[in-house]
Amino acid sequence: MSALLDSLASAFHGDSARRTVLDEALAAGLPTQREEAWKYTSLRALERRSFAPVQAAPPVDAAPIAHIPAPRLVLVNGRHVESLSDLSGLADGISVQRLSQALAEGGDAARFLARRFERGDEVFARLNAALATEGVLVRAEAGVQAATPLQLVFIGAADSTDRAWHLRHLIELRAGAQLRVVEHHLAAGEHAHLANTLTHVHLAQGAQLVHARLQHESDKATSLLRTDAVLARETVYRRLDLELGAALSRHELNVRLEGEHARLEANGVLLAGGRRHLDTRLGIDHIARDTGCALTWRGLGTGRGRAVFHGGILIRQGADGTDARLSNKNLLLSDDAEIDTQPVLEIHADEVQAAHGATVGRLDANALFYLRSRGLPLEQAQRLLTAAFCRQPLSVLGDDALVAQLVQALDAALHQAGAA
Repeated sequence: MSALLDSLASAFHGDSARRTVLDEALAAGLPTQREEAWKYTSLRALERRSFAPVQAAPPVDAAPIAHIPAPRLVLVNGRHVESLSDLSGLADGISVQRLSQALAEGGDAARFLARRFERGDEVFARLNAALATEGVLVRAEAGVQAATPLQLVFIGAADSTDRAWHLRHLIELRAGAQLRVVEHHLAAGEHAHLANTLTHVHLAQGAQLVHARLQHESDKATSLLRTDAVLARETVYRRLDLELGAALSRHELNVRLEGEHARLEANGVLLAGGRRHLDTRLGIDHIARDTGCALTWRGLGTGRGRAVFHGGILIRQGADGTDARLSNKNLLLSDDAEIDTQPVLEIHADEVQAAHGATVGRLDANALFYLRSRGLPLEQAQRLLTAAFCRQPLSVLGDDALVAQLVQALDAALHQAGAA
C-alpha cells in the first residue's frame, strides 16, 4: 500500500459499514494514468507522501476574511471555528448545520453518507465516504427566496505537520426555493496539506441555485473535490468555478438533469501558473426531455503550469429537445506551459441541438496591434486582453455585486501569476 493510503487509513475511526468502504478503497489503490479519467494527471508524487489527521484548528488571523460578509461559516483545516463564523442574517427557512452535529444528533445525514461508489477510479470518493466526519449541510425550505448569499469559507492554515482532512457537504433546495452560495477555499500561510471534499447538490422542482466557488489555496496544497448534482423538473443551476491556486487541484463536476426543462449553466476559469497542475472534469448527463446546459470555460497557462480539461456531455435516449453547448478556450502565455483539453459529446437522441469546441492558442495578434496602435504599451495591452478573456465566464452569476467580489480575487491571481 502507498504511503499516502497508509497514512489516511490510520485516521479511521468509524463503524463496520465505513470500514468496508475503506477496505474497498485500499484494495483498489490509487488510480494511474492508464485509467482514462486520470490520463493527464499523475499521482506518483502524491502517493509517496504521508499526512497526519487534524487534531484541532490552528489559530488564524481574521483579517484576510474580514471582507467576507455574514452569513458566514468558517472551517480551518477541516474544523469549525466559531469565533470566525457569523450566521446572523440567515434567511428564515434556510438551515446551516455541520455534519458532525447531524451525526451526533442522529439525523438523516446517513442518507447521503451511505452512497456507494463502484468505479475503480473513484478511490478518493470512497476514502471520503469512509473518513469524512465534518462538512456543511445547507437546506432551503420550499418557496424560500434568500436575498443574501451564504458564504462558506474553508481555510488551509500553516501547521508543523502536513495534514489531511475529508469534508462531506450537502446543498439541498426544496421546491421553488432560491439560494446563492459562495465557497471560498483560501490559505492562511504556506502549507502542503491535502483536502478531500465531496459535495452533493439536490434541487427539487422549480428550485434555483447560484453557486460560486473560489479556490485560491497555497502553492503547495493538494485539493481534491468532487461535486455530484441532481436537478429535478424546471430547476436552474448556475455555477462558477475559479481555480486559482494549489499545487495539485482536481475537480469533478457531475450533473444529472433528471427532470424536464432542467437547466445547467456552469462556467469556470483555470489559471495554471508557476508549476501548478489543475485538472477539471465535467460529466453532464441529460436524462429528461427539453433539458439544457451551457458550459463556458477558460484556461490560462503561464510559467510551467499545466491545465487539464475534460468536458463530457451525454444525451441519453429519450432526452429529445436537449440543447447542450460547450466552449473551452485556452491561452498559452509561456513556452513551458501546457494545456490539454478534451471536449466529448455523446448523443443517443434524435431531436437535439448540441455543439462543442475547444481551442488552445496565443493572444490575438490583431487585437494586440489594435491596442498598441492606440498608444498602449505591449505589456499593458497583453494584461487587458488576458483579464477580459478570463472575466467573461463570471457573467453566469447574474449578480453584479458577487461578480465584483470575485473579479478582485481573479485579478489579484492574474497579477501574481504575471498574466495581468
